[in-house]
Amino acid sequence: MNRRTFLHNSFAAGLTLAGVPAMSFWPEEDFPVQRITDGSHYCWFGYYDKLATDPTGRYVLGQRVPFEGRSPEADDLLSIGMIDLQNANKWIELGTSRAWGWQQGCMLQWVPGSSEEVIWNDRSSPGRATPGGYVSRVYNIRTKKQRTLPKAIYALAPNGQFAVGTEFNRIQNLRPGYGYAGVPDPHEAEKAPAEIGLYRMDLKTGQSKLLISIADMANTPHQGESVADNWHWFNHLLVSPDSKRVEFLHRWRNVLEDRQRMATSNFVTRMVTAQVDGSDRYIVDPSGNSSHFVWRDPEHLLVWTKPIGKEWGFWLLKDKTQESTHIGAEKMPINGHNTYVPNTNNEWVLNDTYPNKERVQTLYLYHIPTDRRVVLGKFLSPPQYKAEWRCDLHPRCDQAGTKVFFDSTHEKLGRQMYCLDISKIVRQG
Repeated sequence: MNRRTFLHNSFAAGLTLAGVPAMSFWPEEDFPVQRITDGSHYCWFGYYDKLATDPTGRYVLGQRVPFEGRSPEADDLLSIGMIDLQNANKWIELGTSRAWGWQQGCMLQWVPGSSEEVIWNDRSSPGRATPGGYVSRVYNIRTKKQRTLPKAIYALAPNGQFAVGTEFNRIQNLRPGYGYAGVPDPHEAEKAPAEIGLYRMDLKTGQSKLLISIADMANTPHQGESVADNWHWFNHLLVSPDSKRVEFLHRWRNVLEDRQRMATSNFVTRMVTAQVDGSDRYIVDPSGNSSHFVWRDPEHLLVWTKPIGKEWGFWLLKDKTQESTHIGAEKMPINGHNTYVPNTNNEWVLNDTYPNKERVQTLYLYHIPTDRRVVLGKFLSPPQYKAEWRCDLHPRCDQAGTKVFFDSTHEKLGRQMYCLDISKIVRQG
């Protein structure tokens, strides 16, 4: 029996003795996993394309609540904090929010280029009776002072100067679980409102401007046909590495259904890019299939999609063209939450999978130059974690590209946060 098999069998036996079903976690001997939350609350970070750590890698942002298994309501309070990896993983409280969801949290993230400022979304008024509006809080971990910006953020520019956003009550109405409860949508009865859409907000002054309205995109034909008579919204915004262009997903569905069906039913998606002033708009993926993505550089996006006339996979799309290159066709054949590992010259991709038929999620690295896949671990997701309150791994690296952080439910402690070291593998190439 080799060492890996011995460790595998010993771990499974230990889980059984501890009252945990065997095979809830398949360990990889080169990548030991450490839980960094204490299990006293349900903890997670949020989405995979945000800065989760400060530049030094010491502090890891997280959020936690005392319940699971239902949709957040207007008065449910989310606690926001950071974990000190150099002080026994101590939780340091930073603030609270009443604008959050299970999939993307409250858009909690470190402000790019800053070692002191953290930002998240909240509501301007604390109660259900006076819902107010969605805002964003900027908190300085050194001075412990907080300032409020007048609109919610979706993504930050890498230069740290501005944010882009869209209306979360619109998202909540049309894609439950990705928006927030608590603020009525004044355009709920409109299929394609002209007053809302993609906006840009200055992170210093809070000044904002509508760049592209939902009506603008609804009136743009899709593959030569009108899609105006549908219910439209924007989702999944991300600014290019040079902070000059913004990407967003334009989505629509033709009928409204009950909340549960809309959380899981199909819709059409096209990927759009534009200058950060809203000009020079381009439909970079007109297929209707765009899903998870990340900017590789100012001209390319790595996207899970099925380009017109091609197969499903991760495709490198060149902005403002219809050029596409299939990446990892055999080693990354399943949709996941993909990012490039920092400081690896965009050679390494960090990715995960959704639960398979056995409810197993795989966390892995993919090395593009050698077509090599390195499995970091496999994790069992209990069957109750599904639909809106599922727990995706949503893996993200520290800013140095040496550690991976992810959320998981495999220990039967509810969602918790975990860490593993990848420095040896990514430095070896």
